Amino acid sequence: MSSIAQQHSAFFSVRDLDLKLKQVRLAHPEQSLPSPPASDSGSSSPKQDSEESYFLRSLKECLAIYEEPSRPRSASLALLSDEEVIMLANNGHIATYALEKLFGMDQLERAVRIRRAIISRASSTGTLESSSIPYENYDYSRVLGACCENVVGYIPIPLGVAGPLTVDGKQYPIPMATAEGTLVASTSRGCKALNAGGGVSTVLVGDGMTRGPAIDFPSAIQAGAAKAWIDSDEGHKALREAFESTSRFAKLKSLKTAIAGRTLYVRFATTTGDAMGMNMISKGTEKALEAMQKRFPEMVVLALSGNYCTDKKPAAINWIEGRGKSVVAEAVVPGHIVKTVLKTTVRDLCNLNVKKNLMGSAMAGSIGGFNAHAANILTAIFLATGQDPAQNVESSMCMTLMEPTGLNGEDLLVSVTMPCIEVGTVGGGTVLAPQQGVLDMLGVRGAHPQQPGQNAQTLARIIASAVLAGELSLLSALAAGHLIKAHMAHNRSQVNTPAASVPVTPGAARC
Repeated sequence: MSSIAQQHSAFFSVRDLDLKLKQVRLAHPEQSLPSPPASDSGSSSPKQDSEESYFLRSLKECLAIYEEPSRPRSASLALLSDEEVIMLANNGHIATYALEKLFGMDQLERAVRIRRAIISRASSTGTLESSSIPYENYDYSRVLGACCENVVGYIPIPLGVAGPLTVDGKQYPIPMATAEGTLVASTSRGCKALNAGGGVSTVLVGDGMTRGPAIDFPSAIQAGAAKAWIDSDEGHKALREAFESTSRFAKLKSLKTAIAGRTLYVRFATTTGDAMGMNMISKGTEKALEAMQKRFPEMVVLALSGNYCTDKKPAAINWIEGRGKSVVAEAVVPGHIVKTVLKTTVRDLCNLNVKKNLMGSAMAGSIGGFNAHAANILTAIFLATGQDPAQNVESSMCMTLMEPTGLNGEDLLVSVTMPCIEVGTVGGGTVLAPQQGVLDMLGVRGAHPQQPGQNAQTLARIIASAVLAGELSLLSALAAGHLIKAHMAHNRSQVNTPAASVPVTPGAARC
């Protein structure tokens, strides 16, 4: 051994090297090795295992670092590698659902990355950790405590723009997040036809979110007495004052009561400003029920939502009474546009609309389903603008009407009536940056500065008008026999559909 080597070995032992590596690992946890990739047989090589175990500290060491009382948990986690945090979680020392809270607001993406690994390795497929589901470069601070829990990433959906469409004299692009081919193109065709007649006119005929608690009483007699009190001026005033004390935007519009046996149902309806309003109305309803309980101490609130609202379920009460924004949108399409753009006739369209949307839906016993595909357009806009997609159940309730108009009936008068468009421009998914970008594009982001509620109402008018465009285009395609041809041309995934699976028309020449 050379003299230089002997001098170094005198004060640089293998143990010193080990300690030095651990010190570096402690100061720079991001330099830790990634998890060893699985071999074809599903197990890692002995060399990989030894490398991983060498760079991983023991559970006891990691726990000591994590539980060090002199620093916050977030600082302790910063001293641990991802694999060491995963080890702590797998041994029950860290709750997977609480990772964001433990890491802090500046390490939210790391929390998501670690959760992906924990869930992936515990699953039967083990694919999540290395999947194509994206998670990087996303503002999770907007999600935390507002939109989702146990977050492992986000799902991008293609965003298209139909139109523009003229609504009440102003042009709007129609944003649609969808994976259904032809939907945006078809809606654009409808927009073109509607614009040719001067655009769409809308009427807002109602605005009120609802909540319908279920309240038990010892007897039907007592439930009836409570109903009579609510229906009286005294009862209505007491509940209104309590309800409206919870928010400057919550204005109680009506109380509708019904009894089944000894259970009383009360349907609160209120304006909610530019919010969709479920949280607002729930808070107000709770306060009103507290005031009511002082008058009827024997009552028991079974559920704040007793399905008398009705939320996210088809219900005749929504169709009749309305929920959210109730909008009618109508337009006149010139006869020559029906022929040249829509490739059909006014007579054929009107006949098809009656036989399909009215008679066919009646034969099926439909509630609010007197339309061709209102849910398609509404849900695509809901996803693009941060609305609750589950509320498409009642929001897409729609009646489409068509009739000849003009001097000799050569033009088409078309309308949609939608009594339950449940939308907001503040709160919920509208806090997410991409969805806010879409609302910005429409000019309805956030609360209206002068007239609370106007932005949400405008969004509802745009949605109803876009539904009108979608209805007009689809019904025209059906009347002209073009629907299947369009879907075959634009809605066939070449990635997942082998060429051999495409049926061959008998007698047709093969290319």
